Order: sequence, then structure tokens, then C-alpha cells
Amino acid sequence: MTLGGAPAAARLDRESRVAQGDHEALRLWLRLLACTTLIETSVRSALRRDFDCTLPRLDLMSKLERHPEGLRMGELSRRMMVTGGNVTGITDQLVKEGLVTREAPPDDRRACVVKLTPTGRKALLRMAEAQAAWVARLFAGLSAAECRQLHALLAKLKASATASARSEAA
Repeated sequence: MTLGGAPAAARLDRESRVAQGDHEALRLWLRLLACTTLIETSVRSALRRDFDCTLPRLDLMSKLERHPEGLRMGELSRRMMVTGGNVTGITDQLVKEGLVTREAPPDDRRACVVKLTPTGRKALLRMAEAQAAWVARLFAGLSAAECRQLHALLAKLKASATASARSEAA
């Protein structure tokens, strides 16, 4: 069956297309992806709606908040795991809005250090408080004990996946 030009199955999330006989680890991974996508989509939408902001902009501002002395553009790019061009574009917009500044460090006039302004810090605080509330609502279906249990299980999964990735890379 086709709806809106796309097969109905293509419109389902990946988890919905997994068969009962598929490997349990695959089914779990797809469940994690589905949950992550739902949560991220909800947060992105609320951030755009309530603050006219994107997740990458919030991420950049959050990185700067942890470093009041500022960060060089290359370091921001590395920490955000995006290209320098992406960081430059986001920084340009934030400078225009008065949320960050660019300064040339005294030791290297070719580089620039990006810092959060007091206005940027206030905006970030408002967004971070709202983000915490949005995420709490998304997890409201879990008890505090279930959240702790899920957190512990995901820590165990992270350790296992990290160890597996390291052994494959060796």
C-alpha cells in the first residue's frame, strides 16, 4: 500500500519493521534508535518553537558555558564533532545576536577565541531550564527507580560497546 507517494512501510520507524525472529540485540538497538529519534525530534521542535533556536546552536553555547575563558574555533569544531565551516556559520549568527563574541588571542592573531556574552549566558540558562523540563516530561512514564535502572543498564551497554569497538580497532 502506498500513502503520499511513499510505501506505508517506509513511513514506519525502523523498529516497527523488525520481525519477531530477528536477533534480540538488533531489536534492542532499533528500539534505542527509535527512542533517541523521538526524544531528539521533540526537543528540537520545542527549542525551535519556544526559543527560535537549533540544537547545534544550543550545543555550541553549552560548550562555551563550560569554558568562560572561551574556546578556539578548531576546539569548538572538535568538541561538537562538526566541520569548521559549521562552527563558523553558527558562530556568525550568534555574534550578530550578541550571544557570543570573537576575540583574537594574544599568542596567535590568526586564530580566534569564541566566548559567551552575559546575554548569551542568560539565554542559555533559560533554554537549559526549558530543555530539562521537556526531557523530564518525555521520561514521565518511568518511575525514578526505572530511570535509575535504565541509566545503569545503558552505562553497562556503553562500556560493552566501547570495549568491543576498541578490540575491533586493535
